[in-house]
Amino acid sequence: MHPIAHFKTITEHRHLVCRYCFRIGLVRQGLLHDLSKYSPEEFWRGAKYYQGYRSPNDAERMETGMSLAWLHHKGRNKHHFEYWIDWQLDPNGGVYYAGNKMPLRYVAEMFCDRIAASRVYLKENYTDAKPYEYFMRGLPDLMMHPDTIEELKKMLLILKDEGEETAFRYVRERLKKSKEENSY
Repeated sequence: MHPIAHFKTITEHRHLVCRYCFRIGLVRQGLLHDLSKYSPEEFWRGAKYYQGYRSPNDAERMETGMSLAWLHHKGRNKHHFEYWIDWQLDPNGGVYYAGNKMPLRYVAEMFCDRIAASRVYLKENYTDAKPYEYFMRGLPDLMMHPDTIEELKKMLLILKDEGEETAFRYVRERLKKSKEENSY
């Protein structure tokens, strides 16, 4: 059990995401990011399965076959694409599960989240390419809406190819443009 180390890790992650969200104009989302990680349902499991180099949810899954902490977390945090998975009606009368299109502000928060997670877990091995590489490795298995994939992929690719400053500027401008397009 590692409650202090886990607390430090999730707090470092949260502070990074908060700072990144501020940079792109998502102040409220930054302040509220991942608060559920401090809830007893998530915190104590995280402390029990803490490893320091990857999410404790992975270790919980390895031991028990699932992560109760993750199930709690993804259902309360809209910046995770899994929050947006729901069943759909099949035209032939059945049902299937699919990822729904995420609002851009949550895609932007997910972008910030992925950078922060990479920085926290990779430490000195972090590069601006790492979040993109991680995303692309998992992409074939993601139940994410195609539009959401394209939004996030573009953000991460700009980070990889042009660096943090350009990527944050792009996301900030993309959010601004989206607000203008949706105003009457």
